[in-house]
Amino acid sequence: MKHKAILVLLDGLNYGVAQHAMGHLQAYCAAGRAALYKLECELPALSRPLYECILSGVPPIDSGIVHNDVSRLSNQRSVFHYARDAGLTTAAAAYHWFSELYNRSPFDAARDRHTEAPELPIQHGHFYWADHYPDAHLFADAESLRLRHAPDFLLVHPMNIDDAGHKHGLDTPQYRNSARVADIILAEYLQRWLDAGYQVLVTADHGMNNDRSHNGLLTEEREVPLFVLGDAFSLDGYAQPKQTDLCGTLCELLGVPHDKPVCRELLK
Repeated sequence: MKHKAILVLLDGLNYGVAQHAMGHLQAYCAAGRAALYKLECELPALSRPLYECILSGVPPIDSGIVHNDVSRLSNQRSVFHYARDAGLTTAAAAYHWFSELYNRSPFDAARDRHTEAPELPIQHGHFYWADHYPDAHLFADAESLRLRHAPDFLLVHPMNIDDAGHKHGLDTPQYRNSARVADIILAEYLQRWLDAGYQVLVTADHGMNNDRSHNGLLTEEREVPLFVLGDAFSLDGYAQPKQTDLCGTLCELLGVPHDKPVCRELLK
């Protein structure tokens, strides 16, 4: 069965903080309407390599996007490519690196910030480039895209949690509170997305450490959450999804042909 899907990528959100700070998401879990899984991010634990990993299912060492300064189009097939080629509609409210990976590189703000291009993998986009761009604005950007275009696949990518981590570190009120704020913003949208028939995945690219960075093997840098909400999910507590499974799992939800790994235990 074909579904619509929303992927919320909360940049830099550590699993432990997600577990104790995301009260609204955890309410869905407590009510048996969502499930939380622990993922270990691929290496290196850096944003651009892991954006590519999540959207294409390919680890950084194989994609060639091995650090944040690799600024070029992806040479992999992503969820956006599979969906577009199957005649579905795609959209993203996200950091400009996603535009550079899947649409056009280098990013030209005047040309690319507001994208309307049916021929590109991300057909409808609002892209930003300041890490402190308010999460509340970013979610409003995403909802605007959803209401205007009814995309089959929508990426929502706010950056304030990661920004707080880089400024203050993992074990700080600022970092934890940025996660709480994101959860409160999500509370504004989650049920309306579910009521509109969307399957929702909420995850992160990497975590954060007390040195105000991430790149290595520390648990707090690598462990990230995956919340799943929607009637297509099994909510199987024994499922063990991997970060490289997200692309294929999204394609399964969308009902589009693909050749990526899938965590089938996540789905009914």
